[in-house]
Amino acid sequence: MRQQVKVIKLSGNLNATTSQEFRQKITEIIEIGVKIVLVDCQDVTFMDSSGLGALVLAFKTLRTADIKLVLCSINEQVRILFELTSMDKVFEIFPSQDAFNKILLSAN
Repeated sequence: MRQQVKVIKLSGNLNATTSQEFRQKITEIIEIGVKIVLVDCQDVTFMDSSGLGALVLAFKTLRTADIKLVLCSINEQVRILFELTSMDKVFEIFPSQDAFNKILLSAN
């Protein structure tokens, strides 16, 4: 049976240097098989276009594997980046991990 949710907790900067490690985690997740990947951005202090690009690539890669990617706990700087690029319309973003868990439990 597939595990329901895999949480990836990001921290610090998500940029060209650090996004490679994130992409590696996504590849590993596809191999273990889950239904939903929750990317917790609570400890992300900065994200640039490379970091956003890594999230978009992960979103597309996971969608191809029939896995849903959702985000939670993004800070104001990251939220502005998402709004400026209209990515807030693409990604499902939850205020916190608790809010995500409540919605997941109510859906089941």
